[in-house]
Amino acid sequence: MNSSEKEAVLAVNEAFYRAFEQRDKSAMNLVWWQGAGSLCIHPGGGVLTGWESIRASWESIFRNTQYLEIETEIISAQVGQTLAYLVVRETVLQSSGGRNFKAQSLATNLFQKMAQKWYLVHHHGSPIMR
Repeated sequence: MNSSEKEAVLAVNEAFYRAFEQRDKSAMNLVWWQGAGSLCIHPGGGVLTGWESIRASWESIFRNTQYLEIETEIISAQVGQTLAYLVVRETVLQSSGGRNFKAQSLATNLFQKMAQKWYLVHHHGSPIMR
């Protein structure tokens, strides 16, 4: 594994979480592959297939959330020539509807290199039950 490729994947992962935390639709558009094969599973949610439904889910989250703070810890990082995956522990502090929530989840983020750029093609978050 090339260390510069790993750094590139980690940078896209970080950009994803900053876009999420800042509720930034434009930044989110830049990190996701916008094809029909992209997949997203939010904690406790169903499978969203294709960029249109994934984008709509993020827009809904952003619209219904007043504040987000996200801490991440990389549990595992595997980077190949064109595919990479990270397993991430997420701690999310969220304010929505006048209430504050803190939740932890484990996420698997899958990246694919296309046209010399890494894109997020799959995000699957699962709540950590206490």
